[in-house]
Amino acid sequence: MTLQSNQVLIAKLDNMIHDCLKDYISHDEPLAILDFPDIRNCGDSAIWLGEMAYLKRRYGKRPTYVSRIDDFSPEQLERTMPTGPIFIHGGGNFGDIWDAHQDFRERVLERFPNRQVIQFPQSIHYKSQARLDESARVIGRHKNFVLLVRDEESKEFALKHFDCEVRLCPDMAFSIGAIQAEEPEFPVLAMLRSDLEKVGDANLSAYPDIPKEDWTTESARRVRISKALGAATALLALKPAEVRLRKLDAAAHNRLGRGIRQISRGRALVTDRLHVHICSILLGRPHAVLDNSYGKIRRFMAAFSGGTDLAYRATSLDDGIAWARHQADQTLVPAA
Repeated sequence: MTLQSNQVLIAKLDNMIHDCLKDYISHDEPLAILDFPDIRNCGDSAIWLGEMAYLKRRYGKRPTYVSRIDDFSPEQLERTMPTGPIFIHGGGNFGDIWDAHQDFRERVLERFPNRQVIQFPQSIHYKSQARLDESARVIGRHKNFVLLVRDEESKEFALKHFDCEVRLCPDMAFSIGAIQAEEPEFPVLAMLRSDLEKVGDANLSAYPDIPKEDWTTESARRVRISKALGAATALLALKPAEVRLRKLDAAAHNRLGRGIRQISRGRALVTDRLHVHICSILLGRPHAVLDNSYGKIRRFMAAFSGGTDLAYRATSLDDGIAWARHQADQTLVPAA
């Protein structure tokens, strides 16, 4: 895929995002975004920064109120913006794999029964029928909840089980736009999950030349940098809400920057992380894709990004590595 065609895909998906969100956002009405991803996963920071980039580019605005799960104040939200929609950060935590996020989402719906609540694009997965039934009860009582989803299976599931508006929408990270890659260090880099969504334990012993990493490791030094940026921002003559937002943005930029530097080190990649796939598209890097534990990447690619020849749907780890090695070799061959 040429750089130009890659940018065409990114722009197409960003326009699809706008076609979906424009019905819920206006230039003059405030909005809130809840559940800032204060976690090590760089993909969640990519989603957050895509949400921020979308609002700035399309509406020239910032959210009036933001919070993490653990510092959310319903009273402060109501004082800060008595009216306006409440958005919840997007990602892949709608369901019962990551309970804290689902619990928080449902508390927000119960606390604000008369406010429009919009869920930025999510993937859905439930293991427990009882947990699904409880979510359905909470959503059904709200009556003004909009659920944006990142794949057709999630859409069909939500339409079947939830009494709310459901729409298909690409992942918000595409609103970041194309990213300049750094020079690679390795022919192939394996970026494989080490958390609850991994599929078995990938054995790379047969490939000693291929580094195996994940991007959920965050050094103490980088955490201190984020805190220092936040402290410096707090000295500026800004409203408290803007100071708070700048602190969170600094942390997200720091984490995404770390992730981009990490995956840029591979001339080609093998991954089972959705946002390594998405960021590889933004970087223009070839990558072989395995799936996570419940098909999230396959489902997303089927809906939005499967047409790019930057991504190869591998049938196994060995298959993915073979394809990535070939791609890495191809990038070293000068064009005729």
